[in-house]
Amino acid sequence: MSDYDRNYAQVQTGARTDGAEIDAGLRSYMLSVYNLMALGVAVTAIITLFMANNPALMQTVAMGPMKWVLFAGVLGMGFFAHKLIFSGSKALAHAAYWTYAGLWGLLISPMVAFYMGKDPGIVVQALGITSVTFGATSLYGYVTKRDLSVFSTFFVMASIGLLLAIVVNIFLQSTLFSLITSFAVVLLFAGITAWETQSIKEMYFAGDDEATARSKGIFGAFLLYGSFVTMFIHILNILGIMRSE
Repeated sequence: MSDYDRNYAQVQTGARTDGAEIDAGLRSYMLSVYNLMALGVAVTAIITLFMANNPALMQTVAMGPMKWVLFAGVLGMGFFAHKLIFSGSKALAHAAYWTYAGLWGLLISPMVAFYMGKDPGIVVQALGITSVTFGATSLYGYVTKRDLSVFSTFFVMASIGLLLAIVVNIFLQSTLFSLITSFAVVLLFAGITAWETQSIKEMYFAGDDEATARSKGIFGAFLLYGSFVTMFIHILNILGIMRSE
């Protein structure tokens, strides 16, 4: 049973605060998660656009051998951010989140710059589709009564499999394989977004101290941010491939 459900059960017996206060607290908590996630996306966009407008710098920092360093950094943060965010240090938690957003901005800048040079409308369209897809699946995860944690093992294994497929295609350079992989990633992360949203909601506990509540909020934003950016990249790839056909 989640902390939220336990809280609700205790409300029914009069042991804790009333349901209205819990609902208000949960709404405030989720709003803080979404706001921080949106700020992370904004920071990534600013860094990406800055790099796109400075080709020489982008060539040095985000292309060639350095792109593998950035890729490793993003993966590393994905694995270790939980420990950093829940370390108890506010500064370290924020550093982990903003570093993650910054690394993504650097990593995707060559791709975004390429499509902006061809047709800026593709980038705007990809961002719009991503926002709608993310919003719909996150809302489903928030309101559904179905336990989405039963899919967690599948989500993890599918993510690993698709990651390996993407790495393999770096060497194969197959447009068709890239298109198929991107469709699979978008579908997968739509499901992951719903699952993450439900998990973030269930992390809420009205009795948390300020530091714990802050850490949970930052971690929730970290999870949703990663899913949003991943979907954006692959939706942009799909649109780019389909537009070129």
